[in-house]
Amino acid sequence: MPSGLVALLDDVAGIAKIAAASLDDVAGAAGKAGSKAVGVVVDDTAVTPGYAMGFTPDRELPIVLKIAIGSLRNKLVFLLPGALLLSAFAPWLVTPLLMMGGAYLSFEATEKIIEAFTPHHEGSEVEELALSAKDLEDQKVAGAIRTDLILSAEIMAIALASVSDRPLPIQAGALFVVGVLITIAVYGAVGLIVKMDDIGVHMAQRKSALARGIGRMLVKAMPVTMSWLTVIGTAAMLWVGGGILVHGLEQFHLTPIPVWVEGLSHWASGVPRIGAATGWMAFAVGSAAVGFVIGSVIVAVMHVMPKRKGA
Repeated sequence: MPSGLVALLDDVAGIAKIAAASLDDVAGAAGKAGSKAVGVVVDDTAVTPGYAMGFTPDRELPIVLKIAIGSLRNKLVFLLPGALLLSAFAPWLVTPLLMMGGAYLSFEATEKIIEAFTPHHEGSEVEELALSAKDLEDQKVAGAIRTDLILSAEIMAIALASVSDRPLPIQAGALFVVGVLITIAVYGAVGLIVKMDDIGVHMAQRKSALARGIGRMLVKAMPVTMSWLTVIGTAAMLWVGGGILVHGLEQFHLTPIPVWVEGLSHWASGVPRIGAATGWMAFAVGSAAVGFVIGSVIVAVMHVMPKRKGA
């Protein structure tokens, strides 16, 4: 009996060691996968606050929470099973799907840039004014979750490509960890951003001169922060979308565009002391240029097709 108990305890210890090793593998794979998706995370964090702005302060955090829940549902209910099915049955589809997502991000960013330099149409604003507060909130949340679906798909696809050589259970665990942690990080940051002005107002009413100064600074900084977030989000879309396209072309051996971008990065990395930073910057600028060109082509096609249909 004691020997049987010892054997059982040995088996339990062995299972525990295997489980611990598996957890280490999942953590390592998740870290690798998450680091590859950082560009899309920056984009997601920069884009989302705009959906929660313009509402009363008491509705801002509930709206962010609704979007966060929708984002988690996108990642875990739809994208995670889809990614595992791709990995198991059609791994060759991962790169083409990534490139399609990169093209979409490039299109969105290019369209925003073009709209910023063209006359603004007020039709959509009039339609928004005609909606009730609840309908407008539901519309904004639904729009944010749709946008998040594209960005989350990019995050999960990039993460999957980073761990595609690992066993399927490790892939599943890594994608789950990446999906949950990135959602918490992104929407925690978004919640902080949208409440920055309220925090500033609260601090401006404190007795401490330092607190009042910081509070006034936060309130004044909010419009500037939102403007910069729009710029950063658009730039990140171009950089990430173009970078995905460049890597995809390289994987399919479709030169010379990847060679040009890599050559630019290699040349810029020769700057003494800051070569790593300038090399990265050159690759980002080259990728953004590729994204802008591809995005411009898609914008032209999308605008020409409705006109031809109408004619």
